[in-house]
Amino acid sequence: MRILATTFVIFIIFIIVIAALSCIRIVPQASAYVIERLGAYQGTWSVGIHFKVPFIDRVARKVLLKEQVVDFAPQPVITKDNVTMRIDTVVFYQITDPKLFAYGVENPIMAIENLTATTLRNIIGDLELDQTLTSRETINTKMRATLDIATDPWGIKVNRVELKNIIPPAAIQDAMEKQMKAERERREAILRAEGEKKSAILRAEGKKEALILEAEADKQAAILRAEAEKEATIREAEGQAQAILDIQKATADGLRFLKEADPNNAVLQLKSLEAFGKAADGKATKIIIPSEIQGIAGLVKSLTEVGALDEGEKKEAVTKLEK
Repeated sequence: MRILATTFVIFIIFIIVIAALSCIRIVPQASAYVIERLGAYQGTWSVGIHFKVPFIDRVARKVLLKEQVVDFAPQPVITKDNVTMRIDTVVFYQITDPKLFAYGVENPIMAIENLTATTLRNIIGDLELDQTLTSRETINTKMRATLDIATDPWGIKVNRVELKNIIPPAAIQDAMEKQMKAERERREAILRAEGEKKSAILRAEGKKEALILEAEADKQAAILRAEAEKEATIREAEGQAQAILDIQKATADGLRFLKEADPNNAVLQLKSLEAFGKAADGKATKIIIPSEIQGIAGLVKSLTEVGALDEGEKKEAVTKLEK
């Protein structure tokens, strides 16, 4: 009997220990537990160790407080210009109030998905196809603001909404590809025309520069030729002036030497005869002889013969005159 009582006591103690251990709960980081007591909300446990009343308290819901991502399937939408397309979205959300999340809505993820689909249809319905394809940022902003307001009573905060993909109909895709191809060809033609225009302008400017340089070169050459001719004329004139000056100087020296020699009348008459001899070498046919030298006309027969005398004969004649 004692053994049975001892066993029963040990069993009771074991049950009590197990029950006590089951009442100890540790809440991990970034998590929260919603506690109910007898079916009513009791409180929310945050991170740490907690104790609950056995058989009375229970963990109604474990809530993850991290930011979560949910990718919804493509939703069919109709644009303002009656084009049906499929758009899939990605929603980034975070639970801020575990109590509201546990009791606010039955299925929060399904509620967010349906709310996203209806909001997307409302926004796309006011846009045309081209606006829809080029206004992703605007659509994302509007959807995030709308979802954030709608999910606030559920204890959910929507951080971001992204349009993952926009899938237009196949016919629209073909038309868009043809349009893009035509646009690229048009841009290519414009660029080619602009290139040819710039090339023609550059060639014309090059020819213009060449003509200007050629004209400048011709002008410079003409200036150099004129300067050369001017320099040659100046040097020629200077040479002629120097020659005249040398002749005048030689004549002056000859006169000075003749004056210093004090020649007699016979020598002077002979010099006059030599001068007329040189004159006779010209083409003149008539020469008037001064009376002062007519006395020596017998030495020569004519002025022509005097012009024909050589130096030896002239010296011989001068010697005779001096005698």
